[in-house]
Amino acid sequence: MLRATLGLNICIHGVSRILQGSDVFANSLVGSFHKTPLLDWSVHLFGLGLPWVEMLLGGLVLFGVSLRLALFAGGFLIFLLTLGSSLLQDWNAAGLQLIYAMIYAGLLAFRAKDCLSVDSLRRIADLSSATESSLPSAEER
Repeated sequence: MLRATLGLNICIHGVSRILQGSDVFANSLVGSFHKTPLLDWSVHLFGLGLPWVEMLLGGLVLFGVSLRLALFAGGFLIFLLTLGSSLLQDWNAAGLQLIYAMIYAGLLAFRAKDCLSVDSLRRIADLSSATESSLPSAEER
């Protein structure tokens, strides 16, 4: 449930920014980060890509597809966002991002226990097909 909720949250972050217009979001970031050491063009480029990355990673986490990669990439994204919040000295946002980081780390640590994801369904299917292929056929019995 935690994995799906995190995935939905991150995915909707991206979708809402895409619907508002990626350029609108990117331009708002440039204004916010103007007094930081980051270059305007790099902030704008990051802002253009962020909603798409959030939508993709959120969807992967939501459904549990390539979960290890998605959780690692999501944790790295939160690292980058925390860097930005810290450069802005927005400690409230940085504190909230620490909570996201803890959730990503916890889900990554316990991902093997996840039984309600596309990855876990694939594992179950692989195990059952491996078991069936190791059983002797009717002709061999």
